[in-house]
Amino acid sequence: MGTILKLPIIDLSSPEKLSTSSLIRQACLDHGFFYLTNHGVSEELMEGVLMESKKLFSLPLDEKMVMARRGFRGYSPLYEEKPHSSTLAKGDSKEMFTFGSSEGVLAQIYPNEWPREELLPLWRPTMECYYKTVMDVGKKLLGLVALALNLEENFFEQVGGFNAQAAVVRLLRYPGELNSSGEVTCGASAHSDYGMITLLATDGVPGLQVCRDKDKEPKVWEDVAGVKGAFVVNIGDLMERWTNGLFRSTMHRVVSVGKERYSVAVFVDPDPNCVVECLESCCSETSPPRFPPVRTKDYFHERFSQTLASYSGSG
Repeated sequence: MGTILKLPIIDLSSPEKLSTSSLIRQACLDHGFFYLTNHGVSEELMEGVLMESKKLFSLPLDEKMVMARRGFRGYSPLYEEKPHSSTLAKGDSKEMFTFGSSEGVLAQIYPNEWPREELLPLWRPTMECYYKTVMDVGKKLLGLVALALNLEENFFEQVGGFNAQAAVVRLLRYPGELNSSGEVTCGASAHSDYGMITLLATDGVPGLQVCRDKDKEPKVWEDVAGVKGAFVVNIGDLMERWTNGLFRSTMHRVVSVGKERYSVAVFVDPDPNCVVECLESCCSETSPPRFPPVRTKDYFHERFSQTLASYSGSG
């Protein structure tokens, strides 16, 4: 493990919205990552989600494969997601389970896969409660991000940038095995998340690393420590696109540390029909828009078709 990166801590419960948004702006400019505390999701619920996640991943493989991912939702076994840079690699050492809202058009196109109630009776109600609660956090956080960009607080909600039915939750299990050759073993290969923002909860086991300058070679990786009860929040590629590169998505990865690791990532993404185009507050005559407008569903379709995996993003 390398240098531990000291990330900013953002208190979501602060009544001082403008000063909080200013802190978020600086965190996004400096790191693209920050901790989010006092967010309203109880530690009891977070621990319950991690416990139910462990139960799911502990099921026999054939039981899990009944829920195999179709489209964007369901179970993904070890090594299914491969690094983007190589077609020869074995694949990332992680299991995943992805689900989203049970309501709306997206739920009809990509229905959730649920474990059988007789196997895990508390699983679905726990996960649905978590989803609903974290959506409240995402809505409030994006309001502060809008203020940080000199926009109206409800900007993203008005343009479809926040849609409580478009977000997905991804449960992750990393076995944590080490490579006998001494090379770094990745549970999640280096990547930046595709969407707007990601809220990550972990079990406290280390392994998450950030590369603050993704264009620099060789890459410099710094460890991100877990803060009990806090979310680790990071900026995704869509937010970088929206802000004309002002808020840059940060490359990150998960390396094996010889210990099993569990985490829960929530990807807060726009409505599929939302058009993402350079914000007026992020461009000028000297800094013209770098990216053309794009409809969210077209953007994701193109990104997914460019990769070996159906979806990229984890922590």
